[in-house]
Amino acid sequence: MLVWAKWGRIFSWTVMAALFGVIYGLPIGVIALASISGQWNDILPSHLTLAHYAQALKTESADQLQISVLTGVAASAAALLSGTWAALALRTMKGLPKRILDAVFFIPSAVPSVSIGLGLLVAFSQPPVLLNGTALIVFIAHFLLISAFTYGNVSAGLTRLPPEYEQVAESLGARPFYRLRRVTLPLIMPYLIAAFSLSFALSMGELGATLMIYPPGWVTLPIGIFSLSDRGAIFEAATLTMILGTGTLLVLIGLSRISTKASVRE
Repeated sequence: MLVWAKWGRIFSWTVMAALFGVIYGLPIGVIALASISGQWNDILPSHLTLAHYAQALKTESADQLQISVLTGVAASAAALLSGTWAALALRTMKGLPKRILDAVFFIPSAVPSVSIGLGLLVAFSQPPVLLNGTALIVFIAHFLLISAFTYGNVSAGLTRLPPEYEQVAESLGARPFYRLRRVTLPLIMPYLIAAFSLSFALSMGELGATLMIYPPGWVTLPIGIFSLSDRGAIFEAATLTMILGTGTLLVLIGLSRISTKASVRE
């Protein structure tokens, strides 16, 4: 928008397209080719096949995808509920107390995920709260890592909400819970859906904390990808990476369409 000359816009778009292709397109293209490769000894692969995808749907990888989706949905729903509640509670708070509580909510996003995993591993490996070796500790880790983003999205939506709508509802005798349910939440619905979408995407790709705490019976797809690549099974790891990315993208596209419809209804 800051380039007015036609040649300048063409040059800018060309440079951006080249950078996008090198930074994003090339790695994704290599992974996509590896996922359908039977052999890769030259510049391009040979013996292209879909056998890796067929095998992935029949092995434990399908269970890992299901576990990843379940973990992402559950953790994102919990983060959305707590983040919305906190944003509503701190909405009218001002000054130092609000800044301190904001910092508390954003702390998990400011530290490495492995630190979250190590903290949970140390804190919950002994009675009276023994969670080590259970699926619940994975849910807690994902919840902690994504809750800050949910809180931030919902808080941003509330700051952009014109106060007149709620004031009119209050003047007409609407009680607080009715105003929340029929006025406030519908108006910030696009932000709620965006918060859930971001949380779900982050949960689906989370590896650092999960790698430290996951129990044998609750292996997410990123853990499976890491294990395959660590053993040198690059083609199989690339296949699972494409499945993970495609599945996450489809869910995000569906949520984006819901968010668009919610914005139109406003």
